[in-house]
Amino acid sequence: MTRSAKKRPMAATSTTGNAARVQGGFALLMALIFLLLISMLAIAASQHALLQERMAGSLRNAQQSRMNADTALRGAEYMLWMRASQPAARLHCTENAISPDDGCVVYRSYGAPYTAKGDVTRFRSAPGWLSDIGVEYMGPARRGYTSHPSQATAKLAENPRYIIEDLGVERPPGVGGLHESGNTGPNNGGQGQVAIHVYRITARATGGNANAVSIVQSTFDAPAMP
Repeated sequence: MTRSAKKRPMAATSTTGNAARVQGGFALLMALIFLLLISMLAIAASQHALLQERMAGSLRNAQQSRMNADTALRGAEYMLWMRASQPAARLHCTENAISPDDGCVVYRSYGAPYTAKGDVTRFRSAPGWLSDIGVEYMGPARRGYTSHPSQATAKLAENPRYIIEDLGVERPPGVGGLHESGNTGPNNGGQGQVAIHVYRITARATGGNANAVSIVQSTFDAPAMP
């Protein structure tokens, strides 16, 4: 009598488990790729925002410096006009140097202040800030502009400065040699008449950052007191 042998079942390979592992690995790879892309987009966006912030800050500093240079310019003009109405007050314009008290110098194209490295030339053209030339403008209240307790963002790096050049007497056109001329006011310089002088005012100012510097200039005529 023959005994039938029992067949043992063979171990089947689980293709379903392998497919799940492959899909899981692919999903992880795609997630990492998308995470990398999102990170790159976020970095690019933050860099763009930072650049925009810097540009806005630079524009604000430039506007601050221009407005405060104009403020110093108008302050110097007002000072000139007020002194002209006071018999005892006058500018101390000096030859070959800028006066330390009111920042005035007599214009001489051949003078030391007008050489390539002279004070007037440097004040009008130097790219950076100069703290050793001219007069510091402190404003009508004499408080300056570098400290604003109520407006911290309005502080300037430096107070504005200005110089005044006395260009000489204003004369009618066609009288004398090369000169500044005008048709208004008593400008013949005779006895009993007021001599009208032409002044050139140059003002410099910074914004909140000392690297932002604006330079403005105007001409202003006012009576020159003897």
